[in-house]
Order: sequence, then structure tokens, then C-alpha cells
Amino acid sequence: MKYELSSGKYIGLIEEIRDYFLHTTQTIYDGRNSLKVISYAESKIVVKAFKIPHIINKIAYTFFRDSKAKKSFMHSVKIIEFTPEPIGYVEYFKMGLLSDSYYLCKEYAYNFTIREPLVEKDFKNKEHIFKAFASFTYALHNYNIEHLDYSPGNILIKEIDNGYEFKIIDVNRMRFKRLTDIERLENFSKLWAKDEDLKLIIECYAKLIDMNKDEAIVIALRASQKHKDKKNFKKRLKGKKVVD
Repeated sequence: MKYELSSGKYIGLIEEIRDYFLHTTQTIYDGRNSLKVISYAESKIVVKAFKIPHIINKIAYTFFRDSKAKKSFMHSVKIIEFTPEPIGYVEYFKMGLLSDSYYLCKEYAYNFTIREPLVEKDFKNKEHIFKAFASFTYALHNYNIEHLDYSPGNILIKEIDNGYEFKIIDVNRMRFKRLTDIERLENFSKLWAKDEDLKLIIECYAKLIDMNKDEAIVIALRASQKHKDKKNFKKRLKGKKVVD
């Protein structure tokens, strides 16, 4: 067992995380990975259990690169102002190789994700949200942060008195580098946004980076369509329904 914590108050939870996770019934998501909410030390804690890797990745994560759980924690600590408060991670090993692993953070009481205003035509304050989102992404990029899965479900939004607060999750896949304008614009491609919505977001973002809005929109729309085409091609191969 290997772990790291931001505070010693959670040591009891970390040491018994398998048992806590197994017996907690408040499930957020149960798929390739699983997420549950655990009550501990007067806090609500989100625990992400990563899928047990296949043998090649077990070797890789044990000897050559950090596990997804560890990267989630280390990245969150590094960009703490942009993520729910990180608590720690824990890894278990079997026969000397990584088995199950968990990432823990405090529950973030968000109101919705960016998906809702992107999907719902008459979502309240839609344009205001998109402008605030453009500003948030600009701040993210100015910190040399490139979220490699900048998709709707990974962008949480809380309504606050003077507007909206944003947090990002699923941060194990990140790059830290100075981004070119094209890389910045292409980072919006996984939103799966309608062209008219993406145009509004990019128009706001282009002002922030002092770039011609028409040129910026062309770059962003092209990247967005390329991503949609790639995903839909994979869906067709699997016989799944294609989404516009």
C-alpha cells in the first residue's frame, strides 16, 4: 500500500478506503471507473476508484510512470485554485504490481456542468455563462495548463453572488506548457458544442488573447468538427448511434 495525504485528519479513511468504498451507497458514477461520496470527519469526500489496469499497464504504472490516482492528486495540488480541494491518493499492490487505486477530494457543491447550457437551448443566462467560461479557460491557459480531456462533464459550475465559479475534474491527463494561440483554441474541441455556441465562446476568448475573432472561430470550429468526425467514425465501427 502506498499513499499521500494533504492532511493527517484523513489517515483513518485512507487506511480503510477499500472497506469504506465498498460499503458506501452514495454512487455518483459507476462505469469504467467508479465515483462515490463518503462522509468522514464531518466532510463529504468524493472518492474515485480507478479501473484495475491490465497486465502491461500494471507494469508500466508500477515501474515507469505514475498511476492515474497519483497524477490526479499531484496535478490537483499543483493547480489547486482550479480544482475541488484534493485530499490524497492511495495505491494497492498485488504480487508487486499496481492493483486498485483511489483518488480523494472534497465534494464540490456545483449547480451544473458546462454540458447543460451547451445542450439546453433556453438555459438561463446561457450567454453570460459562456462568457464567464471563456474567461475561466483563459485563466487556465495563462497558467500553462492544458486539460487533455476538456469535455462537458469535467467542467463544474457553481452559481455565486457575482456570477459563476468554475472547477475542473478528471485531471490525471494534463500538460503543463506555454500554449500557442492555435493550441488554446483547439483545447475547446472536446466540448461537442453546437457551432453557434462555440462561436460565442470563441468570440469572447479571442478578445482576451487579442486575436481576430473570425480567424479564431475558423480554427476552433475546424478542431471541433475534426473531433466529432473522429468520435462518430469510431461509433459507426461499433454500430452505435452517431451524434451531431
